[in-house]
Amino acid sequence: MSCYIVPLAQAAITSICRKSGLKTGLVGRNLESLEKMLWGGSVMLIVDHAINGELFAWTPMEMLTVGVPMSVAITVVWLIYALIKEKQILRYAQNDK
Repeated sequence: MSCYIVPLAQAAITSICRKSGLKTGLVGRNLESLEKMLWGGSVMLIVDHAINGELFAWTPMEMLTVGVPMSVAITVVWLIYALIKEKQILRYAQNDK
């Protein structure tokens, strides 16, 4: 199985974006948490596939049908997390005034 390749590529791109200095806005302030979710999930998938003897480097259909939906699901969960976190930060900032 090679479904880990898509979130692994997204993790690498996210790391590059974060290290390039993207710190503003909803995405920039929460990019580190997306990066951790993607790297952690990718490593867990690689370990799981290696243990089960299913570790392959290239299966295009599986990357398209499994890897892409996994990456989209992780990103959607992260976006919900980031929105909730931002809302809490704004609420605490307003209460401090």
